[in-house]
Amino acid sequence: MMAQRAIGGWRLFFWIAAAYNLVIGLGAFLDSEWGFAEAVNGVLIFAFGILYALVAREPKRFAPVLLAGILGKAMVVLMLGPPNWDEGGNPAIGAIVAGDLLFALGFVAFLIALRRRG
Repeated sequence: MMAQRAIGGWRLFFWIAAAYNLVIGLGAFLDSEWGFAEAVNGVLIFAFGILYALVAREPKRFAPVLLAGILGKAMVVLMLGPPNWDEGGNPAIGAIVAGDLLFALGFVAFLIALRRRG
């Protein structure tokens, strides 16, 4: 079993991931026009924040949800990372995507640790 101390650290990580998605999703939604793709994206980002909050509350129980988070964040990184990390890209989007990359790697690390420790 994963030690309680380790789980506590992961809970904090997932609360940070939740806050990250909630803030970015709400910001994207409020900065968009109703019904436009950007507004829909904002809602979906926000919804993933709710999922990460569920994982934060019960990491072992909701760990499988992270597979969707890994896929979503990996695709965002692949689509938006290169053009925004290159010269002429949008530094704000580049920073957000870098955060998504870090969270995706953290999700993978958690799932590996959970599997190894049972």
